[in-house]
Amino acid sequence: MPIKKGDFVELEYTGRLKDSGEVFDTTDESIAKESGIYQQGASYEPIIICVGEHHILPGIDEFLIGKEPGEFELELPAEKAFGKKKPQLLQMIPMNMFRDQKIRPVPGLRLNIDGAVGIVKTVSGGRVVIDFNHPLSGKDVVYKLKVNRLVTDKKAQVEAILRVLLGLRAPQVDVEGDKVKISLPGLPDQLLSELKKKIESLVKVEVEFSKPSADSKKTSDDKKAEDKSS
Repeated sequence: MPIKKGDFVELEYTGRLKDSGEVFDTTDESIAKESGIYQQGASYEPIIICVGEHHILPGIDEFLIGKEPGEFELELPAEKAFGKKKPQLLQMIPMNMFRDQKIRPVPGLRLNIDGAVGIVKTVSGGRVVIDFNHPLSGKDVVYKLKVNRLVTDKKAQVEAILRVLLGLRAPQVDVEGDKVKISLPGLPDQLLSELKKKIESLVKVEVEFSKPSADSKKTSDDKKAEDKSS
């Protein structure tokens, strides 16, 4: 059955830079280790996305529509991958701002400034130029894809949305028919409201968010007390 917008699919991928062949991302642990990009604690396994929902690069999102499960290779120009470089994202910052923070900027240093991650490009004349573009912006890339299957299980679909939007690897999701109960303690009501709308729209279920019961909280508190006393 051809893939259409709104379908959930499970896929594996490996992305390389077109000009050098360097691997920059993969779902395959062995390839990550061979390429020197392996990160301890990272998850290397097939991912589930909802096609057309920007869960993956625009070029891949568009490519998947109309395809059947199988293996593919596609080349993506920069604008369909991580975007073209935007000159306005190159910012010049006075050196004294770094001195005040006791930071010694050098080319290649990654910095988080007001929540935006940038890379120091040049340091000269008392000024530092920082590039806030994505590190792979302006690069053409090549992807090998393997679409394993269409995913119709509602629990897996909900878990996939929570993983993409919130980075949750193992959320507590219970499904009974067309009703889904999700345990997400600690999130603001406005965010829960937006999540509810998104999940109900994509998965076609009724969503309820549950909070830990008093008993479960008491058990958790008791466990913490035991750990401290041991």
